[in-house]
Amino acid sequence: MRKSMFLFLIAIVCTCCKEDKKQPELTKLSGPVFGTSFNIQYYSEEGANYKKQFDSLFAVVNQSLSTYIPDSDISRLNRNEDVEVDHHFKRVFKTSKEVYRTTEGVFDPTIGNVVNAWSFGAEKNKFLTDSTAIDSLMQYVGLNRVGLVGNRLKKPKESYIEFNAIAKGYGLDVIAEFLENKEIENYLIEIGGEVRVKGKNVEKKSPWRVGLDEPRFDGQHSVYKAITLKDEAMATSGTYRKFKTDEKGNRYAHIINTKTGYPTKTNVLSVSVIAEDCMTADAYATAFQAMGIENVTYFLQSHPELKAFIIFENDKQEIETLNLNNFPE
Repeated sequence: MRKSMFLFLIAIVCTCCKEDKKQPELTKLSGPVFGTSFNIQYYSEEGANYKKQFDSLFAVVNQSLSTYIPDSDISRLNRNEDVEVDHHFKRVFKTSKEVYRTTEGVFDPTIGNVVNAWSFGAEKNKFLTDSTAIDSLMQYVGLNRVGLVGNRLKKPKESYIEFNAIAKGYGLDVIAEFLENKEIENYLIEIGGEVRVKGKNVEKKSPWRVGLDEPRFDGQHSVYKAITLKDEAMATSGTYRKFKTDEKGNRYAHIINTKTGYPTKTNVLSVSVIAEDCMTADAYATAFQAMGIENVTYFLQSHPELKAFIIFENDKQEIETLNLNNFPE
């Protein structure tokens, strides 16, 4: 009798515990940022709204890294003003150095002035893109000439740095770190097509599903296919939105070749990269766009931590795809 009464009390206690435990609530937030928009979903027991905190974090990252803001830290550095950089700048600079080395200079933030010369950057029509002007600008390209000493950046006065190929991904990581510090275990963060997820879609009881953009030259958006992500980030670099066309109809990507100073002529339409964090995925997506299919394939053989999906045109101008390192189908 005592044993059955004891079991009955345990059952009551367990039932009460289940009733007291709150089900996580889904919060969805969106808004403008980094010249595009963000969409964030997360589950929390209290249904907390962190919109103000997100906006504040975005503002801090922008003030540190955006060449589109005249008084940002990076803009002031490019004017050779004395600036003490913050930890956001340091983290992005460190990762940029790592990707610069592993890609043998294909990824190089000091290409900024050349990007501006081709009117792909923050400063439009700054220079004429004749060979003499490009050659003169290329003299100062090379992240190996730039370094951090404490909180100060040391660079040639003529060098111009931009982090536009990595900063958006870093912005996602900042938000992800904020949510994880709040002990939020299930979230999806999307900024301008770049994505980072953790956990699952609690409501659907399934992993997060995200869409890959279909390459379209008409400016419209459509999904090429949907994939599943699990505790990882994905970034995509595409040539189908920002490009130039010569008199022969050849398309040149907005990705500047860091060896020649000219836009990349390529048949690659888009490269999507999955990595542990979005800053890394963002940087490699840009680099892979410039490297070409053969070099990317070879590179990824020694980098299993990265996955890539390439959409390209073959010699018959037909769309083909290439899945590398088990990019999810």
